[in-house]
Amino acid sequence: MDAQHSNETAPVALPQAAHPTAMALQTPMPAPICLIENSPAGGLQVNREALAQLQAGSQPVVVVAIVGLYRTGKSYLMNQLASRRTGFSLGSTIQSHTKGIWMWCVPHPRRPGHTLVLLDTEGLGDVEKGDAKNDTWIFALAVLLSSTLVYNSLGMIDQCAMEQLHYVTELTEHIQAKAAPGASPAAGEDGAQFVRFFPAFVWAVRDFTLQLRLDGRDITADEYLEHALRLKPGSGQVAQTYNLPRQCLRRFFPTRKCFVFEQPAHREYLHRLEELHDDQLDPGFREQVARFCAHIWATAQTKALPGGHVVTGKLLGDLVVTYVDAIRSGAVPCLESAMLALAQVENSAAVEAAMARYSAALGPELALPTETLSELLALHAQAEREALRVFMARTFKDDTRQFQSELMCRLEERKEELCQRNERASLEHCQAALAEVSRDLDACIRDGFYVVPGGYQRFLGDRQEMVERYRQMPGKGIKADAALQDFLTSREPMAQAILHADKALTETEKEVEAQRIRADAMEREQKLLQQEQAEVQQKLEEQRRSHEEHVRQLEETLQREQKALLEELDRTVAQKLQEQEALLCEGFRKESARMGEELRQLREESAAVSQPSWISAALALLGDVASLMFPCFMGKIMGWGTQLLGRFL
Repeated sequence: MDAQHSNETAPVALPQAAHPTAMALQTPMPAPICLIENSPAGGLQVNREALAQLQAGSQPVVVVAIVGLYRTGKSYLMNQLASRRTGFSLGSTIQSHTKGIWMWCVPHPRRPGHTLVLLDTEGLGDVEKGDAKNDTWIFALAVLLSSTLVYNSLGMIDQCAMEQLHYVTELTEHIQAKAAPGASPAAGEDGAQFVRFFPAFVWAVRDFTLQLRLDGRDITADEYLEHALRLKPGSGQVAQTYNLPRQCLRRFFPTRKCFVFEQPAHREYLHRLEELHDDQLDPGFREQVARFCAHIWATAQTKALPGGHVVTGKLLGDLVVTYVDAIRSGAVPCLESAMLALAQVENSAAVEAAMARYSAALGPELALPTETLSELLALHAQAEREALRVFMARTFKDDTRQFQSELMCRLEERKEELCQRNERASLEHCQAALAEVSRDLDACIRDGFYVVPGGYQRFLGDRQEMVERYRQMPGKGIKADAALQDFLTSREPMAQAILHADKALTETEKEVEAQRIRADAMEREQKLLQQEQAEVQQKLEEQRRSHEEHVRQLEETLQREQKALLEELDRTVAQKLQEQEALLCEGFRKESARMGEELRQLREESAAVSQPSWISAALALLGDVASLMFPCFMGKIMGWGTQLLGRFL
């Protein structure tokens, strides 16, 4: 399709309060692009360029798709939602212009930080298409990808219009709600789940010429739609044929809205509708389009997965690929399988994003060494908290805690690596400091300054002065005492030589001094042992704190998910109760009883989700994961303890 694109402002005069900033917003995507191509040779396939543009966006998306018969003006309404006169190609002949599914991503006029994704679909029923099954897949994809689905038709909602919407009756054949290995779930079971996945439904009736009156009173467009969806009594073939599309619409799309539109202009101008200015459009039509756009902008929900996980441009792109790949392979797109596949990809990305945040929180130029281990562990703890927040904000359906446990392990590894870097930096700094402060002492030793009577006492005084200078030097870090102990130990043979060479000391005095030296060395070793044992205890405390932080943030996330899921179930129950009441009023007791069974199952699910065990079981699972990790850590601590004790054996 060679679509004509421009960035001209839309001709429809919209109410001032409807979108105060819409015209001022800059459109990051200057024109629509084909997202899903539909060619006779290759069938449905994803346009990789369009996919890259979609997935470049990290904002939550509100997805509005429009479907309907070809040449019924679908593209015009989508241009108005984009606040543009042109964009999606309208065409002016009997041929369908839109092929496949075209996408336009624009800033949402009402919700800062959200992207409005408009999907204009190939016209249904195109006689030139050849393969009618493509129509069914186009319709199914529009349902699967959108948060609001607009169905566009001409004239009125009558039996002919209902029959043209036969695609809705085929959804259970082309969409599967639950994964059922080795068997196909019953259509009724899947259909009952659709309401939790499916979008809101808006019926746009174009070129409407009737009066909205029923039984002598004025009615709204919504009442007109609901009247058209009333079922016909009877069990014969005629009644079943009449009722089937209506039953499917009522069952799958409990949230419904209707708009009727007059003919936009005189017939002679319709072929160039996108070129017309306000004064050339029928005032009633302009007002109807303004109300339609205001409703969509205000009520179309952010695309979300069951359980409330918000869909971004990246996730929407993953959904597109998953569904199209399933169709191309000959399979039926499964909502549950798609969500699980998305969870694997998104949770892996969540781990990487969390680790990137951890590194950023520590900073590229982390000043090492730190003076104490506590200071270092505090830096790690803060970075870990930030990393966990990033992970929790992005993860979903990590039911086995596989990805959180992976994050836990990687953070533990990074902490150990950080501790080792800190120790190395401290040791290098201390060794350089000792080399500096011991320069004069070493020179005196080389020059034989201490090999004289009374030289040993002079040596001890100079060495003590050197030690004091070393202790006063800042920035040595946690290896300050250990480095000093190693230094003194390495110089001990020289000290012994000076002691034995001192003629001013008796042999008894020399022996007493040797014993004092050994006692001092043992005391220093004991202090080092106590220090290192304290560090081991600090690391154990840090391990406990880390686990508690994982539990705390997981619990908060689960509480939000539980609340969102219960609200979703409550909405579904309310919608089905409303439909059950309508069926009873219309005299369809059998259908009402079936709806009652669905309600019973929903209430049971809601009761299970509301139980404390829904959260506690997940927390216990995380505890099991931690217990598998901690033995490894305990093994390290035992190894450290063995090394320390080995100094005294």
